[in-house]
Amino acid sequence: MTTDRPQQYRFHNGEKAVLPFEIAEYEARVAELRERMEATGAQAAVFTSMHNVAYYSGFLYCAFGRPYACVVTEDEVVTISAGIDAGQPWRRSFCDNITYTDWTRDNFWRAVASVTGEGGIIGYEGDHLTLMQRDKMEDFLKPMLLVDLYETTMRQRMHKSPAEIALIRHGAQVADVGGYAIRDAIKAGTREIDVAMAGRDAMELEIAKRFPDAEYRDTWVWFQSGLNTDGAHNPVTGRVLERGDILSLNTFPMISGYYTALERTLFVEEVDAASQAIWQANVDAHELGMSLLKPGVSCAEVTAGVNAFFAERDLLQYRTFGYGHSFGVLSHYYGREAGLELREDIDTVLEPGMVISMEPMLTIPHGQPGAGGYREHDILIITEDGNENITGFPYGPAHNVVG
Repeated sequence: MTTDRPQQYRFHNGEKAVLPFEIAEYEARVAELRERMEATGAQAAVFTSMHNVAYYSGFLYCAFGRPYACVVTEDEVVTISAGIDAGQPWRRSFCDNITYTDWTRDNFWRAVASVTGEGGIIGYEGDHLTLMQRDKMEDFLKPMLLVDLYETTMRQRMHKSPAEIALIRHGAQVADVGGYAIRDAIKAGTREIDVAMAGRDAMELEIAKRFPDAEYRDTWVWFQSGLNTDGAHNPVTGRVLERGDILSLNTFPMISGYYTALERTLFVEEVDAASQAIWQANVDAHELGMSLLKPGVSCAEVTAGVNAFFAERDLLQYRTFGYGHSFGVLSHYYGREAGLELREDIDTVLEPGMVISMEPMLTIPHGQPGAGGYREHDILIITEDGNENITGFPYGPAHNVVG
């Protein structure tokens, strides 16, 4: 029996799949990337994050403990994938693909080196590559110099193309579909998990209808009630809804790696006066924040405006996190375009073509009047003279006392 098994091979199985965007879209992204690489001196880029691999190639990998990459040189774009995925990474990449095998440790880096060669100036992602993998990159690629491309690729992803904005519009509409399904499912005596499943199922069906050629994964709902509303990312539980409960509706459709969201405060059947006052204040802050989102204004300036509103009402101490963030190739597993977040320490100036949320949140501690977490969330496209709100689900006490 032979023991001469390959370290890597090309398994171009079947025909190329229909990708989220036209080939010209990926080619344009890579062309801009090469300009950014040239500005840093990088001769080859080795992207290892899910978001950059997907952004530049179309392939959204499932790591399951294995490394993946998209390698870009002056004349090649190649995804590097594990044998367990067979031909799927090639079908989902607009470009070439190399499969590495498990037969010898570090065949992944041997496959990368087969594209980059040795001794070059290598770009990498400092926010993603682990210390162990960076050591292996140095061992196998023997770079003359390493250049961190994290910042420049994030800046590229922050500016959305018309094709990306079209996909994000669909995502916002799908999030609304999930929101309506959740609102219809809310009633006293129902568990959080049952309400969440209604929203998730509605969104997955809607995505499949709109995108029959897509991959379907990672769409989810966080539906929280009572004390469980205090954090924005608290998981769903089996808690049973009760009359008077504060609720937090959060729908997150994922379309080919692109994330959108709808987040709303609701109450079951009735809302007490103290809660309604906090809720209305947060709604007013939300509307103020949306009015501030326009080209030429910095993220810090928007944040300062909403902070002042809350401070005047003695509510700023209940603010939980930043007031908004960018959208694109990201989810709760990967991504985050941290340069476009509405926080005090972000000086990025808003420009047409950016997509950002407005989502103020106040958390009133348990035991105080109006206790709970209040959050409204809309998605806005920055235009030449202001913004366009692409979220349609209504917010506020007039619409969302339900059940």
